[in-house]
Amino acid sequence: MEFETLPEYDKDLKKLLKKYRTLTSDIEDVKKVLSIRPDAQPPFSFRIDGLGVESCVIKVKKIASDSFKGRGSNSGFRLIYAYFQETAKIVFVELYHKNDKENEDRERILSNFK
Repeated sequence: MEFETLPEYDKDLKKLLKKYRTLTSDIEDVKKVLSIRPDAQPPFSFRIDGLGVESCVIKVKKIASDSFKGRGSNSGFRLIYAYFQETAKIVFVELYHKNDKENEDRERILSNFK
């Protein structure tokens, strides 16, 4: 599985790393899982429908983080990615904490994958 990131995602990660120091290793753990099972796996992740884009856009709601000891996968991080099955590629679109933002940035998704 090939992983890529959007420049906006890189900015999201850099900003969150200031507060959550273990986020890089947490994302590496997510990548290991996505290499094996890249499609949506409810209740941990689900497809974002109604976008009208060619790729499959998925939102991961359950990301375990070492920054939140004892909370398991209820860390509050949200990861949005586009999965291209034909090329076995995943593009990370957005990363945020649910306390900072309520929903994904649909405009960012549409501007990059329309």
